[in-house]
Amino acid sequence: MSNAYETRLLRVLSYIHDNPAGDLSLDALADVAAMSRFHWHRVFHGMTGETCHQATRRIRLHRAACWLVQTDWAISDVAKRAGYDNLQSFTRIFKSGFGTTPGAFRSQGALMAPLQTPNPGDRHMYPVEIEIHPARRLAALAHKGPYLEIGKEFEKAGMIFTSRNLWPQAQGMAGLYYDDPNAVAADDLKSHAGVIIGTDTDLPEGME
Repeated sequence: MSNAYETRLLRVLSYIHDNPAGDLSLDALADVAAMSRFHWHRVFHGMTGETCHQATRRIRLHRAACWLVQTDWAISDVAKRAGYDNLQSFTRIFKSGFGTTPGAFRSQGALMAPLQTPNPGDRHMYPVEIEIHPARRLAALAHKGPYLEIGKEFEKAGMIFTSRNLWPQAQGMAGLYYDDPNAVAADDLKSHAGVIIGTDTDLPEGME
């Protein structure tokens, strides 16, 4: 039964991530899960530790934060794409989640972003540090597509560990990015989102 619930949870998390501006009411998400709203609310909260409303708000704000830093969309457009038709409401909710306004957040994020129109001959890049780490084992989910969209797989990986009470065996989370986005089309980029686990920990079913 727990696996059946987990499948529904993963489906709903994907739906929220893919449709942040859509109808994400409890009734709508219960329909996606194919459960009654009352049963669905209890199952979701019991397996994830948060309500559907809290998860929806968190994912919407995460998507908005990524768009603010990685696109040049107007803040009002970011708000609408994240499911907030009222810019003032979006600004208030964003500030409560990140401690700063969307505009200030974008300015801070741009400090490390490449220039949109670099001068000829100039090369701007993110600071890079090369470090050697000991081998680590990951329980991961594969992602193919824009790196900006990998958050959906991190959501799923976190939910799997939460619903199966596996976090005591985890040692952190990590992402693996295999391609250069300057050389590979966005839709073909390959990556993994995962949880670091010990060598003596069984790999959770459904994860690589």
